[in-house]
Amino acid sequence: MGVLAAFVPIWALTAVGYVAGRTGVLGLGAVDVLGRFVFYVAMPAALLDTLSRRPIAGFAGEGVAAFVGATVVVGAVGFGVARWGFRRSLGEQTIAGMAAGYVNAGNLGIPVAVQVLGDASFIAVVLLIQTTILTPVILGTLDLARVEEADGRAWRRLVTVPLRSPVMLACVAGVALGAVGLKLPPLLAGVAALLGDAAVPSALVALGLSLVRTNDPDQAPARPVEVALSVVLKSCVQPLVCFLLARYVLGLHGAGLFAAVLCAALPTAQNTFVFARAYGVDGRFPRDAVVASTAVSMVTLTVVAVLLG
Repeated sequence: MGVLAAFVPIWALTAVGYVAGRTGVLGLGAVDVLGRFVFYVAMPAALLDTLSRRPIAGFAGEGVAAFVGATVVVGAVGFGVARWGFRRSLGEQTIAGMAAGYVNAGNLGIPVAVQVLGDASFIAVVLLIQTTILTPVILGTLDLARVEEADGRAWRRLVTVPLRSPVMLACVAGVALGAVGLKLPPLLAGVAALLGDAAVPSALVALGLSLVRTNDPDQAPARPVEVALSVVLKSCVQPLVCFLLARYVLGLHGAGLFAAVLCAALPTAQNTFVFARAYGVDGRFPRDAVVASTAVSMVTLTVVAVLLG
């Protein structure tokens, strides 16, 4: 019941954001402004503060291996279904694979990890892997799909993706400081902690704001069958595959098993929509997959917490 009770603030703050979005009290651009604050300011501060004080836990190895295995398997299934089942283009296949397996480790994963696990170290490793390994592969495939000539600029953009992510930079800095036992100067540590305290509530309010649909005709749902299949893969199949790998292949138990499966049950990352728009792929499918999987994750995350927490 203690783990389940940890979800109450998550539901409550998400509901606050949804109500604020429905009533319009924060204005039309609130979700974008609050999201940028979380991504560029509060979340990096929270990660730097947490990871510099608490080095990555020892159970991360097997748990991360199970998580990565589940991500690769389910992402490949999503890619294959889009390719052979729905005959989509290479760009859409890539986005479908990302929608099926690329978790929202930043905006939702960190709040869930802090609130439920009490530790952001595992999700920090997930962020590092997604940003440094999966993201370049995805962007490289999207670049290939656009049939751009290799003029050097695409490769520079690809190589510098991790360096342009404040969350990624904070992860690297925090892990490095924690590994060697160095602490932030007291003044800087106080500022980081104060900003970091705003990360979780701001992210959850922004999440609630993002669940509100507008009356814009361009917001009309598209490809509902594919969206539904993507949500099933992301919210149900991925955590199940992660559990099977962690428990029966790697022999993981306790906190490590719980952390891995909980992270695998996170919804589709908003970057799926961002990448689709940036590379000229129809953004309606990833947008709907993100929104639907986020709504469903409120249930699946709770189920994981009840069963494994």
